[in-house]
Amino acid sequence: MDLSDQLKNLFPDHVPEASSEETEDKGPDFWMQEDPIQCKFEKRNGRIVTVLAGYTGATSDFKKLSRELKKELGVGGSFKNEEIIIQGDYRDRIMEWLQKQGFRVKRVGG
Repeated sequence: MDLSDQLKNLFPDHVPEASSEETEDKGPDFWMQEDPIQCKFEKRNGRIVTVLAGYTGATSDFKKLSRELKKELGVGGSFKNEEIIIQGDYRDRIMEWLQKQGFRVKRVGG
């Protein structure tokens, strides 16, 4: 007998409400902008990174977006100086993911 069964025995008239987290699984909502996000490839300190620039959201939006991108790709990265830095060359995958989320993306460089 688990906890939910014990609670049903103690309070038989109670009908549990569905929590809002279970009913809504929209994912994180980011601030959407009209201008495209620039996706570029750079070498920094001898390492390859993908840099996303041109996003004009708040700091919390930058953090949400970078966290979701890193989780989606399974790589490391950071957020510095109005840029999201992702370790490795993932321009194509990042651009596909951002477009699925509803962002406009512009590839800069090769």
